[in-house]
Amino acid sequence: MRTGTARTGPVRVRTALVRSCVALGRCQLASLHALAASAAGSLVVLAVLLLPVGAGFLLLPPAARALRALTDRSRTRAGTWTGLRTGPPDPLPAAADATPGRRSRAILADQGFWRDLAWAWLEPVTGGLLVALPLALVEYGAFGALVQPFVWRYLGDGNWYAFVPVHTTATMLAALLLGLVLAAAGLLAAPAVLRLHARLGRRLLTAPRTTRLTRRIERLTETRGQAQDALAAELRRVERDLHDGAQARLVALGMTLDRATRLLDADPPTARALLLDVRSTAERALQDLRDLVHGIHPPVLADRGLGDAVRSLALDSFLDVHVEALLPGRFPAPVESAAYFAVSEALANAARHSGAREVRIDLTYGDGLLRARVTDDGHGGADPSRGTGLSGVRRRLGTFDGTLALHSPPGGPTTVTMEIPCALSSPKTSSC
Repeated sequence: MRTGTARTGPVRVRTALVRSCVALGRCQLASLHALAASAAGSLVVLAVLLLPVGAGFLLLPPAARALRALTDRSRTRAGTWTGLRTGPPDPLPAAADATPGRRSRAILADQGFWRDLAWAWLEPVTGGLLVALPLALVEYGAFGALVQPFVWRYLGDGNWYAFVPVHTTATMLAALLLGLVLAAAGLLAAPAVLRLHARLGRRLLTAPRTTRLTRRIERLTETRGQAQDALAAELRRVERDLHDGAQARLVALGMTLDRATRLLDADPPTARALLLDVRSTAERALQDLRDLVHGIHPPVLADRGLGDAVRSLALDSFLDVHVEALLPGRFPAPVESAAYFAVSEALANAARHSGAREVRIDLTYGDGLLRARVTDDGHGGADPSRGTGLSGVRRRLGTFDGTLALHSPPGGPTTVTMEIPCALSSPKTSSC
Protein backbone atom coordinates (compact mmCIF):
# COMPACT_ATOMS: atom_id res chain seq x y z
CA MET A 1 0.00 0.00 0.00
CA ARG A 2 2.83 2.40 0.83
CA THR A 3 4.60 1.61 -2.43
CA GLY A 4 1.47 2.44 -4.43
CA THR A 5 1.06 5.74 -2.58
CA ALA A 6 4.70 6.63 -3.14
CA ARG A 7 4.34 5.96 -6.83
CA THR A 8 1.09 7.84 -7.31
CA GLY A 9 2.46 10.97 -5.58
CA PRO A 10 5.00 11.87 -8.30
CA VAL A 11 2.48 10.93 -10.98
CA ARG A 12 -0.04 13.38 -9.57
CA VAL A 13 2.58 16.12 -9.31
CA ARG A 14 3.67 15.47 -12.89
CA THR A 15 0.07 15.52 -14.11
CA ALA A 16 -0.65 18.79 -12.29
CA LEU A 17 2.52 20.34 -13.73
CA VAL A 18 1.58 19.29 -17.27
CA ARG A 19 -1.93 20.74 -16.84
CA SER A 20 -0.52 24.01 -15.55
CA CYS A 21 1.93 24.26 -18.46
CA VAL A 22 -0.86 23.53 -20.95
CA ALA A 23 -3.06 26.16 -19.29
CA LEU A 24 -0.18 28.66 -19.47
CA GLY A 25 0.22 28.03 -23.19
CA ARG A 26 -3.51 28.51 -23.64
CA CYS A 27 -3.30 31.80 -21.79
CA GLN A 28 -0.70 32.88 -24.35
CA LEU A 29 -3.05 31.92 -27.19
CA ALA A 30 -5.92 33.75 -25.49
CA SER A 31 -3.83 36.91 -25.19
CA LEU A 32 -3.00 36.81 -28.91
CA HIS A 33 -6.66 36.13 -29.63
CA ALA A 34 -7.56 39.27 -27.65
CA LEU A 35 -5.33 41.33 -29.95
CA ALA A 36 -7.04 39.85 -33.00
CA ALA A 37 -10.43 40.64 -31.45
CA SER A 38 -9.37 44.24 -30.93
CA ALA A 39 -8.33 44.51 -34.58
CA ALA A 40 -11.60 42.99 -35.80
CA GLY A 41 -13.62 45.27 -33.50
CA SER A 42 -11.77 48.32 -34.80
CA LEU A 43 -12.49 47.24 -38.36
CA VAL A 44 -16.20 46.88 -37.60
CA VAL A 45 -16.33 50.32 -35.94
CA LEU A 46 -14.57 51.80 -38.98
CA ALA A 47 -17.19 50.20 -41.23
CA VAL A 48 -20.00 51.67 -39.10
CA LEU A 49 -18.42 55.13 -39.22
CA LEU A 50 -18.15 54.90 -43.00
CA LEU A 51 -21.84 54.07 -43.46
CA PRO A 52 -22.87 57.70 -44.08
CA VAL A 53 -20.52 57.94 -47.06
CA GLY A 54 -21.57 54.57 -48.49
CA ALA A 55 -18.24 52.72 -48.18
CA GLY A 56 -19.37 51.15 -44.89
CA PHE A 57 -22.10 49.17 -46.63
CA LEU A 58 -19.44 47.26 -48.55
CA LEU A 59 -17.07 46.91 -45.59
CA LEU A 60 -19.52 46.00 -42.81
CA PRO A 61 -20.64 42.47 -43.95
CA PRO A 62 -17.12 40.99 -44.32
CA ALA A 63 -15.95 42.75 -41.15
CA ALA A 64 -18.92 41.36 -39.19
CA ARG A 65 -18.24 37.87 -40.54
CA ALA A 66 -14.57 38.12 -39.51
CA LEU A 67 -15.63 39.20 -36.02
CA ARG A 68 -18.15 36.35 -35.80
CA ALA A 69 -15.42 33.87 -36.79
CA LEU A 70 -13.31 35.11 -33.87
CA THR A 71 -16.19 34.89 -31.40
CA ASP A 72 -17.07 31.39 -32.63
CA ARG A 73 -13.46 30.32 -32.13
CA SER A 74 -13.51 31.79 -28.63
CA ARG A 75 -16.71 29.88 -27.78
CA THR A 76 -15.20 26.64 -29.06
CA ARG A 77 -11.99 27.16 -27.10
CA ALA A 78 -13.88 27.98 -23.91
CA GLY A 79 -15.81 24.73 -24.20
CA THR A 80 -12.73 22.67 -25.06
CA TRP A 81 -10.42 24.21 -22.49
CA THR A 82 -12.72 24.70 -19.49
CA GLY A 83 -15.90 22.74 -20.26
CA LEU A 84 -18.06 25.90 -20.15
CA ARG A 85 -20.54 25.62 -22.99
CA THR A 86 -21.63 28.84 -24.66
CA GLY A 87 -24.63 28.81 -26.95
CA PRO A 88 -23.85 30.74 -30.14
CA PRO A 89 -26.22 33.45 -31.42
CA ASP A 90 -28.15 33.09 -34.63
CA PRO A 91 -26.08 33.24 -37.84
CA LEU A 92 -25.51 36.66 -39.30
CA PRO A 93 -28.00 37.65 -42.02
CA ALA A 94 -26.36 36.92 -45.36
CA ALA A 95 -28.83 36.83 -48.24
CA ALA A 96 -26.94 36.21 -51.45
CA ASP A 97 -29.40 38.17 -53.59
CA ALA A 98 -29.62 41.16 -51.22
CA THR A 99 -27.80 44.41 -51.82
CA PRO A 100 -24.91 45.44 -49.54
CA GLY A 101 -27.17 48.06 -48.00
CA ARG A 102 -29.84 45.54 -47.05
CA ARG A 103 -27.27 43.12 -45.66
CA SER A 104 -25.71 45.87 -43.59
CA ARG A 105 -29.07 47.00 -42.21
CA ALA A 106 -29.94 43.40 -41.31
CA ILE A 107 -26.59 43.02 -39.53
CA LEU A 108 -27.11 46.24 -37.60
CA ALA A 109 -30.51 44.95 -36.45
CA ASP A 110 -29.03 41.71 -35.15
CA GLN A 111 -28.54 41.48 -31.38
CA GLY A 112 -25.74 38.97 -31.68
CA PHE A 113 -23.69 41.40 -33.80
CA TRP A 114 -23.73 44.07 -31.11
CA ARG A 115 -22.82 41.55 -28.42
CA ASP A 116 -19.89 40.39 -30.57
CA LEU A 117 -18.77 44.01 -30.96
CA ALA A 118 -19.02 44.67 -27.22
CA TRP A 119 -16.94 41.53 -26.56
CA ALA A 120 -14.31 42.65 -29.10
CA TRP A 121 -13.82 45.95 -27.29
CA LEU A 122 -13.92 44.55 -23.75
CA GLU A 123 -11.84 41.41 -24.36
CA PRO A 124 -8.44 43.17 -24.66
CA VAL A 125 -9.13 45.24 -21.53
CA THR A 126 -10.57 42.53 -19.29
CA GLY A 127 -9.80 39.10 -20.71
CA GLY A 128 -6.49 40.04 -22.30
CA LEU A 129 -5.10 41.58 -19.12
CA LEU A 130 -6.44 38.69 -17.06
CA VAL A 131 -4.70 35.96 -19.07
CA ALA A 132 -1.54 38.10 -19.20
CA LEU A 133 -1.21 37.90 -15.40
CA PRO A 134 0.12 34.30 -15.14
CA LEU A 135 2.29 34.91 -18.22
CA ALA A 136 3.84 37.97 -16.59
CA LEU A 137 4.44 36.11 -13.33
CA VAL A 138 6.18 33.22 -15.08
CA GLU A 139 8.29 35.45 -17.33
CA TYR A 140 9.32 37.80 -14.54
CA GLY A 141 9.96 34.82 -12.27
CA ALA A 142 12.10 33.17 -14.94
CA PHE A 143 14.15 36.38 -15.22
CA GLY A 144 14.76 36.39 -11.48
CA ALA A 145 15.66 32.70 -11.34
CA LEU A 146 17.59 32.24 -14.59
CA VAL A 147 19.03 35.66 -15.54
CA GLN A 148 19.45 37.67 -12.37
CA PRO A 149 22.07 35.34 -10.79
CA PHE A 150 24.41 35.88 -13.77
CA VAL A 151 23.99 39.62 -14.45
CA TRP A 152 23.60 41.23 -11.05
CA ARG A 153 27.34 41.92 -10.71
CA TYR A 154 27.32 43.97 -13.93
CA LEU A 155 24.23 46.05 -13.16
CA GLY A 156 25.66 48.04 -10.24
CA ASP A 157 24.24 48.74 -6.82
CA GLY A 158 21.02 50.17 -8.26
CA ASN A 159 19.73 46.81 -9.49
CA TRP A 160 16.34 45.90 -8.03
CA TYR A 161 14.32 42.76 -8.58
CA ALA A 162 10.76 43.48 -7.49
CA PHE A 163 11.26 44.74 -3.91
CA VAL A 164 14.68 43.08 -3.43
CA PRO A 165 17.81 45.27 -3.92
CA VAL A 166 20.29 42.89 -5.56
CA HIS A 167 23.82 43.92 -4.66
CA THR A 168 25.19 40.96 -2.69
CA THR A 169 25.23 37.21 -2.98
CA ALA A 170 22.62 36.91 -0.27
CA THR A 171 20.22 39.32 -1.97
CA MET A 172 20.85 37.54 -5.28
CA LEU A 173 19.79 34.28 -3.68
CA ALA A 174 16.71 36.04 -2.28
CA ALA A 175 15.88 37.30 -5.78
CA LEU A 176 16.38 33.79 -7.17
CA LEU A 177 14.01 32.36 -4.55
CA LEU A 178 11.47 35.09 -5.23
CA GLY A 179 11.69 34.35 -8.95
CA LEU A 180 10.98 30.68 -8.36
CA VAL A 181 7.99 31.60 -6.18
CA LEU A 182 6.61 33.98 -8.83
CA ALA A 183 7.05 31.41 -11.60
CA ALA A 184 5.33 28.72 -9.51
CA ALA A 185 2.50 31.14 -8.67
CA GLY A 186 2.00 31.88 -12.35
CA LEU A 187 1.87 28.17 -13.23
CA LEU A 188 -0.55 27.38 -10.41
CA ALA A 189 -2.79 30.34 -11.26
CA ALA A 190 -2.98 29.62 -15.01
CA PRO A 191 -5.84 27.02 -14.90
CA ALA A 192 -7.97 29.15 -12.56
CA VAL A 193 -7.33 32.28 -14.62
CA LEU A 194 -8.30 30.43 -17.78
CA ARG A 195 -11.62 29.35 -16.22
CA LEU A 196 -12.30 32.88 -14.97
CA HIS A 197 -11.53 34.27 -18.42
CA ALA A 198 -14.05 31.88 -19.96
CA ARG A 199 -16.73 32.88 -17.43
CA LEU A 200 -16.20 36.58 -18.09
CA GLY A 201 -16.41 36.17 -21.85
CA ARG A 202 -19.42 33.87 -21.58
CA ARG A 203 -21.69 36.74 -20.54
CA LEU A 204 -21.28 38.41 -23.92
CA LEU A 205 -20.52 35.42 -26.12
CA THR A 206 -23.66 33.50 -25.23
CA ALA A 207 -26.81 33.97 -27.28
CA PRO A 208 -29.30 36.66 -26.16
CA ARG A 209 -32.10 35.54 -23.86
CA THR A 210 -34.76 35.94 -26.54
CA THR A 211 -32.75 33.74 -28.91
CA ARG A 212 -32.31 31.08 -26.23
CA LEU A 213 -36.03 31.11 -25.43
CA THR A 214 -36.93 30.82 -29.11
CA ARG A 215 -34.56 27.88 -29.54
CA ARG A 216 -35.95 26.21 -26.46
CA ILE A 217 -39.51 26.53 -27.74
CA GLU A 218 -38.49 25.09 -31.10
CA ARG A 219 -36.63 22.25 -29.40
CA LEU A 220 -39.54 21.46 -27.10
CA THR A 221 -41.92 21.46 -30.07
CA GLU A 222 -39.63 19.08 -31.95
CA THR A 223 -39.06 16.76 -28.99
CA ARG A 224 -42.79 16.67 -28.21
CA GLY A 225 -43.46 15.34 -31.70
CA GLN A 226 -40.64 12.83 -31.31
CA ALA A 227 -42.01 11.75 -27.93
CA GLN A 228 -45.45 11.18 -29.43
CA ASP A 229 -43.98 9.12 -32.27
CA ALA A 230 -41.84 7.13 -29.82
CA LEU A 231 -44.87 6.48 -27.60
CA ALA A 232 -46.92 5.26 -30.55
CA ALA A 233 -44.08 2.99 -31.67
CA GLU A 234 -43.68 1.63 -28.12
CA LEU A 235 -47.39 0.87 -27.87
CA ARG A 236 -47.27 -0.97 -31.20
CA ARG A 237 -44.26 -2.96 -29.98
CA VAL A 238 -46.00 -3.95 -26.75
CA GLU A 239 -49.13 -4.96 -28.63
CA ARG A 240 -47.11 -7.01 -31.12
CA ASP A 241 -45.08 -8.72 -28.39
CA LEU A 242 -48.22 -9.56 -26.44
CA HIS A 243 -50.00 -10.89 -29.52
CA ASP A 244 -47.08 -12.95 -30.82
CA GLY A 245 -45.71 -14.05 -27.47
CA ALA A 246 -47.67 -14.39 -24.25
CA GLN A 247 -51.11 -14.29 -25.87
CA ALA A 248 -50.29 -17.07 -28.34
CA ARG A 249 -48.84 -19.23 -25.55
CA LEU A 250 -51.89 -18.65 -23.34
CA VAL A 251 -54.21 -19.68 -26.19
CA ALA A 252 -52.16 -22.84 -26.75
CA LEU A 253 -52.21 -23.47 -23.00
CA GLY A 254 -56.03 -23.30 -22.94
CA MET A 255 -56.36 -25.69 -25.87
CA THR A 256 -53.93 -28.14 -24.26
CA LEU A 257 -55.82 -27.99 -20.98
CA ASP A 258 -59.06 -28.75 -22.83
CA ARG A 259 -57.50 -31.83 -24.45
CA ALA A 260 -56.05 -32.99 -21.12
CA THR A 261 -59.46 -32.63 -19.47
CA ARG A 262 -61.13 -34.83 -22.10
CA LEU A 263 -58.41 -37.50 -21.81
CA LEU A 264 -58.15 -37.44 -18.02
CA ASP A 265 -60.43 -40.48 -17.51
CA ALA A 266 -59.86 -42.34 -20.76
CA ASP A 267 -56.07 -42.00 -21.11
CA PRO A 268 -54.36 -40.78 -17.88
CA PRO A 269 -50.76 -41.12 -19.16
CA THR A 270 -51.48 -38.91 -22.19
CA ALA A 271 -53.35 -36.43 -20.00
CA ARG A 272 -50.38 -36.30 -17.63
CA ALA A 273 -48.03 -35.57 -20.54
CA LEU A 274 -50.35 -32.81 -21.73
CA LEU A 275 -50.43 -31.28 -18.25
CA LEU A 276 -46.65 -31.28 -18.15
CA ASP A 277 -46.72 -29.50 -21.50
CA VAL A 278 -49.17 -26.98 -20.00
CA ARG A 279 -46.75 -26.25 -17.17
CA SER A 280 -43.90 -25.70 -19.64
CA THR A 281 -46.07 -23.41 -21.78
CA ALA A 282 -47.13 -21.42 -18.71
CA GLU A 283 -43.49 -20.92 -17.70
CA ARG A 284 -42.60 -19.68 -21.17
CA ALA A 285 -45.60 -17.32 -21.18
CA LEU A 286 -44.55 -15.99 -17.77
CA GLN A 287 -41.01 -15.43 -19.05
CA ASP A 288 -42.39 -13.57 -22.08
CA LEU A 289 -44.38 -11.30 -19.77
CA ARG A 290 -41.34 -10.69 -17.58
CA ASP A 291 -39.23 -9.80 -20.61
CA LEU A 292 -41.95 -7.47 -21.82
CA VAL A 293 -42.18 -5.72 -18.45
CA HIS A 294 -38.39 -5.50 -18.25
CA GLY A 295 -38.35 -3.79 -21.64
CA ILE A 296 -40.88 -1.21 -20.45
CA HIS A 297 -39.54 -0.48 -16.95
CA PRO A 298 -37.13 -2.91 -15.26
CA PRO A 299 -38.29 -3.97 -11.78
CA VAL A 300 -34.83 -3.36 -10.29
CA LEU A 301 -35.03 0.23 -11.54
CA ALA A 302 -38.40 0.74 -9.87
CA ASP A 303 -37.33 -0.95 -6.63
CA ARG A 304 -33.69 0.08 -6.14
CA GLY A 305 -33.11 3.12 -8.30
CA LEU A 306 -30.81 4.05 -11.16
CA GLY A 307 -27.50 3.17 -9.50
CA ASP A 308 -28.39 -0.42 -8.65
CA ALA A 309 -30.15 -0.89 -12.00
CA VAL A 310 -26.98 0.11 -13.85
CA ARG A 311 -24.98 -2.23 -11.62
CA SER A 312 -27.28 -5.06 -12.68
CA LEU A 313 -26.52 -4.18 -16.30
CA ALA A 314 -22.82 -4.38 -15.48
CA LEU A 315 -23.23 -7.83 -13.94
CA ASP A 316 -25.04 -9.10 -17.04
CA SER A 317 -22.35 -7.81 -19.42
CA PHE A 318 -19.45 -10.02 -20.48
CA LEU A 319 -17.17 -6.97 -20.38
CA ASP A 320 -15.25 -5.82 -17.33
CA VAL A 321 -17.57 -3.00 -16.24
CA HIS A 322 -16.82 -0.62 -13.36
CA VAL A 323 -19.73 1.45 -12.05
CA GLU A 324 -19.40 4.50 -9.83
CA ALA A 325 -22.75 5.99 -8.88
CA LEU A 326 -22.66 9.14 -6.75
CA LEU A 327 -26.36 9.91 -6.67
CA PRO A 328 -27.94 11.76 -3.72
CA GLY A 329 -31.38 10.16 -4.14
CA ARG A 330 -34.10 9.06 -6.53
CA PHE A 331 -35.23 10.87 -9.64
CA PRO A 332 -38.59 10.98 -11.43
CA ALA A 333 -39.39 7.58 -12.92
CA PRO A 334 -39.35 8.78 -16.58
CA VAL A 335 -35.93 10.36 -16.07
CA GLU A 336 -34.50 7.23 -14.46
CA SER A 337 -35.94 5.11 -17.26
CA ALA A 338 -34.43 7.33 -19.96
CA ALA A 339 -31.02 7.34 -18.28
CA TYR A 340 -31.12 3.57 -17.72
CA PHE A 341 -31.92 2.71 -21.34
CA ALA A 342 -29.39 5.28 -22.59
CA VAL A 343 -26.64 3.67 -20.50
CA SER A 344 -27.83 0.23 -21.60
CA GLU A 345 -27.56 1.22 -25.27
CA ALA A 346 -24.11 2.74 -24.78
CA LEU A 347 -22.94 -0.43 -22.99
CA ALA A 348 -24.40 -2.61 -25.74
CA ASN A 349 -22.61 -0.55 -28.39
CA ALA A 350 -19.33 -0.96 -26.53
CA ALA A 351 -19.85 -4.72 -26.43
CA ARG A 352 -20.88 -5.07 -30.09
CA HIS A 353 -18.83 -2.52 -32.00
CA SER A 354 -15.86 -1.15 -30.04
CA GLY A 355 -13.82 -4.27 -29.34
CA ALA A 356 -13.45 -3.04 -25.77
CA ARG A 357 -12.45 -5.15 -22.80
CA GLU A 358 -13.13 -2.66 -20.04
CA VAL A 359 -15.91 -0.10 -19.57
CA ARG A 360 -16.32 2.55 -16.90
CA ILE A 361 -19.73 4.04 -16.05
CA ASP A 362 -19.95 7.19 -13.90
CA LEU A 363 -23.30 8.48 -12.64
CA THR A 364 -23.30 11.90 -10.96
CA TYR A 365 -25.74 14.66 -10.16
CA GLY A 366 -24.99 18.36 -9.80
CA ASP A 367 -26.27 21.78 -10.85
CA GLY A 368 -29.65 20.27 -11.67
CA LEU A 369 -28.16 17.81 -14.18
CA LEU A 370 -28.10 14.02 -14.06
CA ARG A 371 -24.90 12.97 -15.85
CA ALA A 372 -24.04 9.53 -17.13
CA ARG A 373 -20.60 8.97 -18.67
CA VAL A 374 -19.73 5.67 -20.36
CA THR A 375 -16.07 5.21 -21.33
CA ASP A 376 -14.61 2.14 -23.03
CA ASP A 377 -11.06 1.23 -24.08
CA GLY A 378 -12.07 0.09 -27.57
CA HIS A 379 -10.74 1.14 -30.97
CA GLY A 380 -12.96 4.24 -31.22
CA GLY A 381 -14.36 5.71 -34.41
CA ALA A 382 -18.02 5.56 -33.31
CA ASP A 383 -20.41 7.50 -35.54
CA PRO A 384 -24.11 8.01 -34.66
CA SER A 385 -24.97 8.30 -38.36
CA ARG A 386 -23.95 4.67 -38.98
CA GLY A 387 -26.83 3.22 -37.00
CA THR A 388 -25.08 2.47 -33.72
CA GLY A 389 -28.21 3.27 -31.72
CA LEU A 390 -26.88 6.56 -30.39
CA SER A 391 -29.28 8.52 -32.58
CA GLY A 392 -32.18 6.82 -30.82
CA VAL A 393 -30.59 7.59 -27.45
CA ARG A 394 -30.26 11.24 -28.43
CA ARG A 395 -33.94 11.35 -29.37
CA ARG A 396 -34.90 9.68 -26.09
CA LEU A 397 -32.87 12.20 -24.09
CA GLY A 398 -34.17 15.07 -26.18
CA THR A 399 -37.64 14.37 -24.86
CA PHE A 400 -36.36 15.56 -21.46
CA ASP A 401 -34.30 18.41 -22.95
CA GLY A 402 -31.23 16.25 -22.41
CA THR A 403 -28.06 16.06 -24.48
CA LEU A 404 -25.63 13.42 -25.69
CA ALA A 405 -21.98 14.16 -26.46
CA LEU A 406 -19.78 11.59 -28.20
CA HIS A 407 -15.98 11.68 -28.21
CA SER A 408 -14.56 8.73 -30.13
CA PRO A 409 -11.28 9.41 -31.93
CA PRO A 410 -9.79 6.62 -34.05
CA GLY A 411 -7.86 4.34 -31.75
CA GLY A 412 -10.08 5.19 -28.77
CA PRO A 413 -11.08 5.60 -26.12
CA THR A 414 -14.78 6.28 -26.68
CA THR A 415 -16.64 8.45 -24.18
CA VAL A 416 -20.40 8.95 -24.30
CA THR A 417 -21.61 11.72 -21.98
CA MET A 418 -25.35 12.07 -21.39
CA GLU A 419 -26.99 14.86 -19.40
CA ILE A 420 -30.63 15.22 -18.35
CA PRO A 421 -31.93 18.32 -16.53
CA CYS A 422 -33.98 17.13 -13.56
CA ALA A 423 -34.64 17.50 -9.86
CA LEU A 424 -34.54 14.92 -7.11
CA SER A 425 -37.89 13.34 -6.38
CA SER A 426 -36.92 11.73 -3.07
CA PRO A 427 -33.95 11.45 -0.71
CA LYS A 428 -31.46 8.64 -1.02
CA THR A 429 -33.11 5.26 -0.56
CA SER A 430 -30.86 2.91 -2.55
CA SER A 431 -27.31 1.79 -2.10
CA CYS A 432 -25.99 3.89 -4.97
